Amino acid sequence: MKIPFLKQLQRLTGPVAHEVMLAVPGPEGARIESAIRHLLGELPDLLMAAVVDVATGKALATYTSDRDLRPGALSGFNAEAVRQVQAALRTQGLALEKVEEMLFTLRSQLHLLRLVPSEKQFVYLAVDSRDTNLAIAREVVRGGIALLEP
Repeated sequence: MKIPFLKQLQRLTGPVAHEVMLAVPGPEGARIESAIRHLLGELPDLLMAAVVDVATGKALATYTSDRDLRPGALSGFNAEAVRQVQAALRTQGLALEKVEEMLFTLRSQLHLLRLVPSEKQFVYLAVDSRDTNLAIAREVVRGGIALLEP
């Protein structure tokens, strides 16, 4: 599929707004895209979303509603946060415990990360806290997680 010149140029200068960007082909990519589209369908006003590989910090898919928001760039930092909490649990002798979710609250935004049961990936979602409350965001992310596991 040939990408129009303007889209190619936009991709060089930052993320394309209002478009799901996939980094994984095939059936896995289809599941990941389905999860992101589920988030968009349930939360049309979301700020950004991503599915991220925990081990590498690589964004497998991203979406943003604003070119200034960079979910791909945040993916590595968020994956590192997950790995650090996992390491802290092991250090405390809590190796049987699992990180299920991490929440970052800002003055006007909620950033939610939820790991898939295998702990190999997580879904990342950012919403404006004036548009979406935490309970709704959690439920929508759970639905997206269900689409990721084969």
